[in-house]
Amino acid sequence: MKKREFLKAGILGIGALAISRKSMALEYYPNKSDKKWAVLYGTWCGSARDAGVWISEGMNGIANVFDVRENPDLSSYDHVVIGGAIRAGKVPSELEAYIAKNQDSLRPKIRGLYVVCGNMMQPPTQQQTTTMIDNYLAKFCGVSGVPSKVLLGRVTFGLMDETSRQMMKNMNMQEYDNLKRPECMDFGKELLKGTASD
Repeated sequence: MKKREFLKAGILGIGALAISRKSMALEYYPNKSDKKWAVLYGTWCGSARDAGVWISEGMNGIANVFDVRENPDLSSYDHVVIGGAIRAGKVPSELEAYIAKNQDSLRPKIRGLYVVCGNMMQPPTQQQTTTMIDNYLAKFCGVSGVPSKVLLGRVTFGLMDETSRQMMKNMNMQEYDNLKRPECMDFGKELLKGTASD
């Protein structure tokens, strides 16, 4: 094989590998199911991501889990769960923008909503569900009456941008982790059971 042909083949192979990895960058690897599920999340420092993976685990791993920053194409999915971390009453702007752009195609597929928040480290009440999901995320998604869950989150300074980290430290906030895998998995089981007849 000539040197030039060898180099071309090598470059093409590396390029193909890079493209295939990029298209699946944050996709979770599910078990087989007759319905295609996706969990779409927006996160500030990872808690909404972990919640999404654990929700999929509760569904026996049948849902692909996508970071909204990857701008996934969810057109082939039958069911979608949307979640995000809350900061100052909002999910990340990338999630808001994605939902606004894709609301018409997403709305009929949305089977569940979740938010992850600090909530001053207090257990969530119906007030948090009303404020963060019913009056905010559900309205933004254009849905009502779908199962929803408010989950306590965590603060990890090493995963924050410098401005947020300094703001938290100025408020004497300490690192904490109140995100519970069993709660996330239970929500996944609830979602799966609710669509068993679909």
